[in-house]
Amino acid sequence: MNTRHLQRLQGYWDWRASGNFICGGAGSGLVFFGALCAPPGLVVPLVLAGLGLVGLGLFFVWLEIGRPLRAVNVFVHLRTSWMSREALAAVVLFVLGAGLIAGLRWRLWPTAVAAAVFLYCQARILGAARGIPTWRHPLTVPLLVLTGLTEGMGLFWLLGAWANPPLLQAVPFAMLLLARGLLGRLWRLRLGEQASAPALRAIDSIAPAMRWLGLAAPLALLALAATTSTVPALAAALLALAGLLATATGWVFKFTLVTRTAYQQGFSLPRMPVRGVARTAPR
Repeated sequence: MNTRHLQRLQGYWDWRASGNFICGGAGSGLVFFGALCAPPGLVVPLVLAGLGLVGLGLFFVWLEIGRPLRAVNVFVHLRTSWMSREALAAVVLFVLGAGLIAGLRWRLWPTAVAAAVFLYCQARILGAARGIPTWRHPLTVPLLVLTGLTEGMGLFWLLGAWANPPLLQAVPFAMLLLARGLLGRLWRLRLGEQASAPALRAIDSIAPAMRWLGLAAPLALLALAATTSTVPALAAALLALAGLLATATGWVFKFTLVTRTAYQQGFSLPRMPVRGVARTAPR
């Protein structure tokens, strides 16, 4: 029995859950690149902004909990729950980030690693949802990780382009944009045999924005910034706009993924049992 037409949209995770993935992914990506790529004067502001976004995302999750005072129970199931691992990674990230902000420069790499671990754990939360085809697909987790890194680099340029960081750092930004676009296209093609028609329509509805505003336009702006490097103010404006577009389209994708494509798969009954009729032996 084909179950694609039996799928229904889940209603448990709403804009608050998508806010966690939006803010947490972008914030951890910003911490990652802020710790590794920012000039010395920008490390603390960018890491602080990234931690603020991660905290805002966790606050959205807290709003969604039916009994907020029992939020500490999230740490109980570290062996089986990616949400518990995300919470533990967040604690480590905030501790290391606080030390970095306090002036302990040796925490640059540990803070970046903690941000990457947090981003991975968050992506695995959706990948573990076996009943939702668009979430459980094997490409969903790497796509979310790549989207978070792209958003982080986008925020890096949006907030830090005015400090004139080396323009060579725009090269990994362009590579992330291309990788996100290609993986997103492959993910959509592979979903064709599993996801429900409404979920595919939701994905297709944002495809033009992802293609033009999330890929083509930022790449064109990066190219223009490279040609106008002799005018620092103009180059910074172009880089900041590219970062804004890359981040905004990533947020649109995550909101759509969580709230509009999360159709639960129905049961599959290849043979309907009938009382009083003997079961035939398999051929």
